[in-house]
Amino acid sequence: MTRRSLPVENDLGEVIGQDILPIFIIARYLFIFSLLLVLIIYKWRRRHFSMYENIENFLLENNINPIRYEYRAVKKMTKGFKVKLGEGGFGCVYKGKLRSGLDVAVKMLSKSKDNGQEFVNEVATIGRIHHVNVVSLIGYCVEGKKRGLIYEYMSKGSLDQYIFSKEGSVPLSYEKIYEISLGIAHGILYLHRGCDVQILHFDIKPHNILLDDNFIPKVSDFGLAKLYPTKDGSIILTTIRGTLGYMAPELFYKNVGGVSYKADVYSFGMLLMEITSRRKNSNPLAQHSSQHYFPFWIHDQFKEEKNIDMKDASEMDNILMKKMFIVALWCIQFKPSDRPSMSKVIEMLEAKVETLEIPPKPSFYLHEILEHGGAIYSDETPWSDSISSNVNVDTNMPNK
Repeated sequence: MTRRSLPVENDLGEVIGQDILPIFIIARYLFIFSLLLVLIIYKWRRRHFSMYENIENFLLENNINPIRYEYRAVKKMTKGFKVKLGEGGFGCVYKGKLRSGLDVAVKMLSKSKDNGQEFVNEVATIGRIHHVNVVSLIGYCVEGKKRGLIYEYMSKGSLDQYIFSKEGSVPLSYEKIYEISLGIAHGILYLHRGCDVQILHFDIKPHNILLDDNFIPKVSDFGLAKLYPTKDGSIILTTIRGTLGYMAPELFYKNVGGVSYKADVYSFGMLLMEITSRRKNSNPLAQHSSQHYFPFWIHDQFKEEKNIDMKDASEMDNILMKKMFIVALWCIQFKPSDRPSMSKVIEMLEAKVETLEIPPKPSFYLHEILEHGGAIYSDETPWSDSISSNVNVDTNMPNK
């Protein structure tokens, strides 16, 4: 009987082996697959939260303390992002309210394509700034791809709403425009010299100047800003930064001069020219070709000793505006070395107009420099055609 049972036992072992072995192999592969899945999820989570850790470390190392909010808290303070204040290439800005009752503006960088660099720039720069003419960062939010910045709310909106003619808009008085100009200049000077590092904004324009209840201007939007040691005279940029129409020539042309804080001075000059004239610097529809580019026309008027009478302006207003035009012309000189510093700009704005010299006529296009024997050249494309991932295109760019 023993001999007869052996084949049965062998058959049973073979059957058990055939059933268990595949299960064992499948279980092993499932275990390995599970480990790989866990590793992939871990790396994915680490990648998405690494930016937050970098920001957190930066804040701790530099003693910067804006509040970190969870996304659900941001959603609650904006009532589900109900009231939209504006929209741009970065995403949208919504109105919100903190539990304390303070109104805030929440900027969501939903459209960021630079791996969070703009977000880091804004937290790194505004987080260390405390100045009456620079917008305050209250907090931030980062959860994966959801990135938000919570600012103090500016009830009067951006400056461009008041200086460019719009239906139903109430123009500011020339005295108020002058006060706003001084405030902006003080804000930029603080960025250049008031911090432990030099902050170059690279996107000074009317849209990025916000106004509070009392029309006090505050420089905002530091997505393109860069931090540098104050001792550095010039810097190296790998990409063009800024908005066409306000960008300094050295960002495009070689042999003009190194990129420095003078790039912000140029942008301020273009802004100052626009808010003083209450119009865009470029007007292709102007009746006379000399008026196509307004700064050239202004300079010609000064050289011919003609009065520039602004609409609805008193004699004192016209004197004030002339001073602002002269300062603007100094700021937009082609070469950085010919432009004043922001401290000198403030000094000129506060001086009497009789003490100010008329600067040389500013040059804007390459062919105009060459016509006067200049040696400036560029390997870049013309201004109106130069677009990069870091450039916000302004369709009001002067035409050639």
